[in-house]
Amino acid sequence: MRLKALVLTAALAAVAAPLSAQDADRSVAGGGIKVDGWKGRVDRRPASQGKTVNDSKFVAEGRAFRLSVGPAGNFWNPANTVSGDYEVMGTFKEHKMAASHPHSYGMFIGGKDLESDNETLMYCIVYGTGKYAIKTFHGAKVTTLAEGEHAAIKKAGESGEATNTVGWRVKGGNASCVVNGTEIKTLAKGDFVAADKLTSTDGVYGIRVSHNLELTVSNLMKH
Repeated sequence: MRLKALVLTAALAAVAAPLSAQDADRSVAGGGIKVDGWKGRVDRRPASQGKTVNDSKFVAEGRAFRLSVGPAGNFWNPANTVSGDYEVMGTFKEHKMAASHPHSYGMFIGGKDLESDNETLMYCIVYGTGKYAIKTFHGAKVTTLAEGEHAAIKKAGESGEATNTVGWRVKGGNASCVVNGTEIKTLAKGDFVAADKLTSTDGVYGIRVSHNLELTVSNLMKH
């Protein structure tokens, strides 16, 4: 009987460990978007714990932006649009990680109807561990198109900080996630244009962040 209790305790601990690693979304004092023209939206999922974009803070820092992120979400300026063949990039400096596990950041493209219940976008994100992921949003549906590790991604050092330039290169119908000048993954049009994914890579581009991050985003530009 005692052996069964020990086994049950170990099993419960194994289940609880991943849950405890998921730190709760914080609320940042003085939150809100403080840069003219920019908008934001938190993920419409239970993980956002009822918080809003005002639980994060988005401010200008010289010619860069400082993001103190609470719940995961997206930030964009509706004037920032691209179409056809293009490149969009941004340099992300992750300040010392205060959370118990790595969080992600990167760029999205193909943004349409971003304030509706049927928004679409595709993002490439990286982690301080050297991992990456590419996903689409279509309304509440999230689809993972690719994920893995790549040597081009700079890992967080002993200081807990990392700087990576992340973006997209769209050419001839294909879309490549580019990190520090290297195409780490290229997707064919058929991988991301579908009824439950994107209509095209044309549209708004912007910043994608996970929760509880401290970031400086600079050199946000298109070619």
